[in-house]
Amino acid sequence: MTHSSHLLPPFSLPRWLEVALHVILTATLPILLILINARLMMSNAYLRWEYNRPNFPPDPYGFTREDRLTYAPLALAYLFNDAGIEFLAEQTFPDGSPLYSERALSHMDDVKAVTQGLIRFGLGLLAVYTLSAALMAASPPARPTLFRAVFWGSLLTIALILLGLAAVASSFDWLFTQFHALFFVGDSWIFPTSDTLIRLFPEQFWIDAFVLVFGGSLLEAFILAVLTFRLCYRRRDL
Repeated sequence: MTHSSHLLPPFSLPRWLEVALHVILTATLPILLILINARLMMSNAYLRWEYNRPNFPPDPYGFTREDRLTYAPLALAYLFNDAGIEFLAEQTFPDGSPLYSERALSHMDDVKAVTQGLIRFGLGLLAVYTLSAALMAASPPARPTLFRAVFWGSLLTIALILLGLAAVASSFDWLFTQFHALFFVGDSWIFPTSDTLIRLFPEQFWIDAFVLVFGGSLLEAFILAVLTFRLCYRRRDL
């Protein structure tokens, strides 16, 4: 008795789904890279690096580097833990006075809500991106489209970030204001220079953070563009 083997045809995505996934992968890559780098920046390692930079501005009201390295990680921890605002309200100066004003506590409550909302959004976006890429990778006919989607998404990321870095360089104050206006009501995020939040996180802190987040995303997008271009060039798909 002879046996014949039959190879299953390769898995193929419907054309409409392939096009939809191409659009998703291209359009969401800039957001995903920026959110991932922002989350990586929100770490104690970044705080240590930033506060130990020789040209980081000193606090005119008396915080030492050690003070900042004591208080700032607590503010960061609050953004990611399950505690209420009492976690920060209970923090005090050595003389027993509150570390944060009522206005600062209200703002940090808002910051926590925004931060955790963005984390949930980022995780959802990462899941969608991973699933979309996996579907295309599992379909041999769709793999060239996957490479093209990542390539064009990388170019879109590079273009948007170059515009963002130009905006930071030319008008950081305006960009910083618009960023806060997007997430916070009125002037609830504006504080005097004597406030603990400004003493811990002065403007230079945010300039450096913006440059690192955008600069890291720019580098990653460039690497992805080179890799996917080589893959597409080999297949003559561009």
